[in-house]
Amino acid sequence: VQLQASGGGLVQAGGSLRLSCAASGRAFSDYSVGWFRQAPGKEREFVAARRSFGSTVYADSVKGRHTISRDNAKNTVYLQMNGLKPEDTAVYYCAATRTAIQSTLPTVSAYAYWGQGTQVTVSS
Repeated sequence: VQLQASGGGLVQAGGSLRLSCAASGRAFSDYSVGWFRQAPGKEREFVAARRSFGSTVYADSVKGRHTISRDNAKNTVYLQMNGLKPEDTAVYYCAATRTAIQSTLPTVSAYAYWGQGTQVTVSS
């Protein structure tokens, strides 16, 4: 599976962005997908994940503001980000994994496939 993230940019605090992650490869609908982010000088951290059959999990820091969704017909995963804050500034990565164990989805090591990242900058 190859992943290509896009949709990042510069936005003012309180604004919205929608990130996209286009996947190539067969049977993408069988994969769980996740979004992570990494700010300068910090470790990569979990944002949101969606299992192949639909259940989702979110980091507490984005719960209620961000929504992960997928369109299996288009092999694309989305992250709708609303109410953006300066602390949301980071490079955002999409990732995919065969695992469907929800408790593992917030961990970087659960994912075998990663996209290249897209920069999100939120100004105050």
